[in-house]
Amino acid sequence: MNRADLVSQRLQNQRLSAPEFPKPVDVVRWFGAVQSQDFEAAKWALALRMRSATNAAIEEDFNRGTILRTHVMRPTWHFVAREDIRWLLDLTAARVNLRCGSGYRMFELDDAVFKRSRKVFERALKDGKHLSRAELRRRLNESGVEANDSVRMGHILIRAELDRVVCSGPRVGKQFTYALFDERVPTTKSMDRDEALAKLTRLYFRSHGPATLQDFVWWSGLSTADAKRSLELAARSLEKMTMEEKVYWSIGSGKSEARSAHLLPVYDEYFVAYKDRESVFGSQDGKSTWNSLGPAIVINGVAAGTWKRTKDKKSIEVKFARDLKKTERAAIAQAMTRHTEFLAV
Repeated sequence: MNRADLVSQRLQNQRLSAPEFPKPVDVVRWFGAVQSQDFEAAKWALALRMRSATNAAIEEDFNRGTILRTHVMRPTWHFVAREDIRWLLDLTAARVNLRCGSGYRMFELDDAVFKRSRKVFERALKDGKHLSRAELRRRLNESGVEANDSVRMGHILIRAELDRVVCSGPRVGKQFTYALFDERVPTTKSMDRDEALAKLTRLYFRSHGPATLQDFVWWSGLSTADAKRSLELAARSLEKMTMEEKVYWSIGSGKSEARSAHLLPVYDEYFVAYKDRESVFGSQDGKSTWNSLGPAIVINGVAAGTWKRTKDKKSIEVKFARDLKKTERAAIAQAMTRHTEFLAV
């Protein structure tokens, strides 16, 4: 495998070169989880993988609860399909809690505080109520749980998500709400740990491959030992390949021959799902590529510039890292049109 093969296969497996999904939840199911730290950007990330999509339609799916937004795998928000949230949290919540431990200790959050908070949330949200963070903060303060510090409040909510007490509710205007987990999420068949490890591995490498073990460790938040175990459990499904003395794994090795350009949002899975991002951004001379996580203009799988909407939201500003061919400019114009249609502006 060479670098061109790697990029081509990722474009195909990420469903950027051939958007095929009819519904937003289909995209999320394909990936297993989609980072949604930036909610507006994450909706565009889903739309890029769909045959046709509007911002309003994806918002509607989210409000119905077909897609949920919670902390899972790494200490950040992800979109997950409603039917996948239980087994994903069973598998990864302990690791996320471990990584949040220093924050819990800094704000003197212990089991007693979390227990009291849980009771407050259960009383406040029962019978299908959906409340904003501000309203839940008020309820906590009234109960004697100090929640005025926004970071402390955030840690209380993260723990409630990881403990399957709350999850995302529908938005009210631009405000996010929370709902009781068990009222919003139907009961599903439980998995043993090995079954869950194997499933997560297959989901990652079918949608992100070719990728390395280190990429998978980064994306999943699993320990290296668990990730190696996962590869063993899913070995029959995986295809092994090498490039520049590195070992990559994938499920399916289709290539994209289409010439394409995309306006990828910040934290898109095409960037954030890999520890090594050199194939997209090129050599950074030893510097971190975190500042390159988007929004980025990607031409044929490689970053070629940056983009952003203007303050009035009526146009798009672009900056290119190199001179473009006429065909590339035409492809970018099509990508801009698609984004405008998505926003319905």
